[in-house]
Amino acid sequence: MALAVINLASQARFSPGQLVMTIGVDDLVRQGRLNPAPFLRRHLHGDWGDLSDSDRRQNDAALQSGEDRLFSSYQVTRDLKLWIITEWDRSVTTLLLPSEY
Repeated sequence: MALAVINLASQARFSPGQLVMTIGVDDLVRQGRLNPAPFLRRHLHGDWGDLSDSDRRQNDAALQSGEDRLFSSYQVTRDLKLWIITEWDRSVTTLLLPSEY
């Protein structure tokens, strides 16, 4: 996974810091039901997924100021949503399910 992370971050608009995932996301990955790489790539490139215009603007402002977290939401399948949150200081990016927030 380390090589994939390097490839994902090569054209990123910000550093993800340490990448972590919750138990729920890890379970889905291990079961072959979720490949988080394309969603992480979108997040790192500033494609915030399924957010309101207000939330998108908030992310864009946070990206410029570096003073707030970055949040993305992706509808993976009809029954599966993935959230990605990068902390305000860009130290950690967490992949999680909404039920785990």
